[in-house]
Amino acid sequence: MSRRTGGRPFDRSIVEGPVPLAVWMLAWPTMLQNVIAGMQGLVGHAMVGNYVGYAGNAAIGVSSQIYLVVITFVSSLFTGMGILVARFAGAGDRDKVNRTVYQAFLTAAALSIGIVAPLGYFLAPSLLGLVRATAEVQQEALPYLRILFVFSFGTMMFFMAGGAFRAAGDARTPLRLGVALTLLNIAFSVILIRGLGPIPSFGTAGAAMGSVISGVIVSGYVLWLLLSHRTVVSFERGMSLAPDWGIIRQLFRFGLPAGIQGVVMNLGGVLLLRFIGSLALSAEAQAAYAVGYVQLFSLITWTSLGLMGATGAVVGQNLGAGHPERAVQGVRVASRIGLGVAIAVGAMFLLVPEALLSIFGMEDPRVAGLGVQLLAFLSVSGLFVTVALTYTGGLQGSGDTRSPLFISIVSQVVIPLGLLAILQQMRGLEPTDVWIAILLGHAARCILSVARYRQGKWRDIRVDIGASPVGRRR
Repeated sequence: MSRRTGGRPFDRSIVEGPVPLAVWMLAWPTMLQNVIAGMQGLVGHAMVGNYVGYAGNAAIGVSSQIYLVVITFVSSLFTGMGILVARFAGAGDRDKVNRTVYQAFLTAAALSIGIVAPLGYFLAPSLLGLVRATAEVQQEALPYLRILFVFSFGTMMFFMAGGAFRAAGDARTPLRLGVALTLLNIAFSVILIRGLGPIPSFGTAGAAMGSVISGVIVSGYVLWLLLSHRTVVSFERGMSLAPDWGIIRQLFRFGLPAGIQGVVMNLGGVLLLRFIGSLALSAEAQAAYAVGYVQLFSLITWTSLGLMGATGAVVGQNLGAGHPERAVQGVRVASRIGLGVAIAVGAMFLLVPEALLSIFGMEDPRVAGLGVQLLAFLSVSGLFVTVALTYTGGLQGSGDTRSPLFISIVSQVVIPLGLLAILQQMRGLEPTDVWIAILLGHAARCILSVARYRQGKWRDIRVDIGASPVGRRR
C-alpha cells in the first residue's frame, strides 16, 4: 500500500446523497469564487478607465484576449487532471488522485516557466499587431501583456489547485483561495495603478503587476497546503521530481482537446477583435467590447463557468462510482440554476446599461452608445451561454472533450466569423453586425452542446492511469 494516503476524506454525498444538493454544494462556492475573482478585473478595468482612459480599457481587453489564447492551451492539462481526479475520487482511490495532481503540477511548472514566459515576452508585439490594436492601445498593452506572460506560473498554480480540489469534491478551499487572491490583487492594483506615497503610478501595467504579485503569494500558500495534508488532495515530501509519462499522457489525452477548444474560442475572440478593429470607430468599439463583453458579460460567464466546473465534478464522480443516471440529473439541475442567473443579469443589461458602463469611466458618448447597444444583445446571449457551458461541463466531466472542441469550431469561428467576413465583403461592417454574430455563435453552441449530450455516448468512456509505479520516490 502506498503511503500517500494523507489528507481529508472524500465527500461521499456527491455520489450518494440528493443530486440537487450535490450540485449546489459544489456550485455555489465555485460561482461565488468566480464572481469574487472577476471583481479584481472589474476593479482594474474601472481604475484604468478613470486614470488612463478608454485606451487603457482597450489595452486590457485585447491583452487579456491574447493571454487567454495561450494560457488556456497550456492549462488544458488541468481539464484532463479534473476528469481523472473526479473519476478516482468517485471510486475512492486517493493514491491515484494525489499522483495525478502532482504530475499536473510538475508539467504546469515546466510549461509556464520554460515555454510561456520566454516566448510570450518576445512575441507580444507581434500578437498585438495581429488584433490591429491602434498605436495608442499597443503602447498601453505591451508592458501589460509581457508581465502576464513572464509571471504566469502563479496564476496557473492557482487554477491547478482550484480544479484539483473541486474535482475531488472540495469547492470551499478554492473559494477561500479565490477570496485571498482577489483581496491581494485589488490592494496591489489600487496602489500600483494610481501610485501611493513613494510608489509611482504604473497605470495599465500596474494592473498586471497586481495580478502576478498576488498570484505568486497565493501559489506559495497552495503549495504549503498540499504538503501539509490539510486538504482532500495532498503531496508527499518524498515524491519524485521525475515525470510519470503514463499519467502525463492521460492528462493530455483528455486535456488537449479542451486546450485546443479554448484556443479556438479565444482565437475566435482575437479574430473578432480584428473585425472590430476595421470599424470606423475601432478604438471606441474595442473599448465597448472590452467593458461590455469581457467584463460585464462576465457576470453571467463567471457563474456559468462555476456551474460548468461543478457539473464536471458531479458527472465524473458519479461515473466513477457507477451512477450514470445521477450524472444526467446533475447537468439538468445545473442548467436551471444558470438560467436563473442569466435572466437576472440580462435584466440589468436592459434596464440600467448606462449606470453599469459609467462604473468604468465610459463617459464618451460614442463609446457609451456602443456599449448600451452591445449589452442589449448580450442580455439574450447569456441565456444560451449558460446552458451551453453546463452541458459542456457534463461532456467534459465524462471524458468527452472532443465534442466540445468541434462544437466550438462551428459556433465560435465558422458561424460568427464567416458571417462577418461575408458582410465585410458585401457592404462593410457596422457594430451591430459584430454583436449579432456574437449572439448567433452563442445560440449555435447551446443547441449543439445539448444535442450532443443527449446522445449519451459519454457513458462508455473509460478512465484509468494504472497502478502506482515502483521506485518513483526519491
